[in-house]
Amino acid sequence: MDTGTLGAISTVLVTIAFFGVCFWAFSPKLKKRFEEDAKLPFADDEPNTKQPDNKQTDDHK
Repeated sequence: MDTGTLGAISTVLVTIAFFGVCFWAFSPKLKKRFEEDAKLPFADDEPNTKQPDNKQTDDHK
């Protein structure tokens, strides 16, 4: 087995893996799960209920 054959085999395997990942990523039955997972970074955020302190002091006169 020479390097040309090994290169061809690895190219075919990587191409198959690429299309497998593409099929998995765009699979219609996983769409709902991916949409929910996309919202995870925002799920734990608590609303900002603390009001900013707008008191002005006379230190700058």
